[in-house]
Amino acid sequence: MSMLNTPAKRFRLLSWGVRIGVTAILLGALWPQMPNIIRYVQSVGFHPHWPDMTLFATVPPQIKFHIVAAVAAFVIGVIILLQPKGSPLHKTLGWAWVVAMGATAVSSFFITGLNGNSLSFIHVISGWTVVALPLGIYAIRNRQVLMHKRAMTSLFVGGLVIAGALTFIPGRLMYQLFFG
Repeated sequence: MSMLNTPAKRFRLLSWGVRIGVTAILLGALWPQMPNIIRYVQSVGFHPHWPDMTLFATVPPQIKFHIVAAVAAFVIGVIILLQPKGSPLHKTLGWAWVVAMGATAVSSFFITGLNGNSLSFIHVISGWTVVALPLGIYAIRNRQVLMHKRAMTSLFVGGLVIAGALTFIPGRLMYQLFFG
């Protein structure tokens, strides 16, 4: 009996192959720059510490709301990923996650600063979230589980993990809160 006897198993294997390949390409591209990256991080001051709540207190309310919504969406998302799918808990947490993701995306449109007083490239992720959330809900309501899984997982990875990682670039608020 072949290990790849079903399309789902072949798809999973291909999916992991693509993920590993993309990671290897990114690491390969960054590897020659590691001395420069390390030198830069040392020059800007990398001192991990508990969040600076005095700095957090000075930020505008729309940024505070955005941070709280994003952290809530991240925590709920991790819990959902670790739980069995389709259970009543999954459905309840799923709706809470949709609300938190929607709040995160919509609140981001009230935050500017990367491009002066206009929206920046990162707001493309917010627009994508506003469109993809209803599509993910539509998919599961129509029993398209794979489409639902792809939509919600891509929102978690792109909208929370990748966008969240970009907030920790030196000079940005989250970097200052935790490392500055």
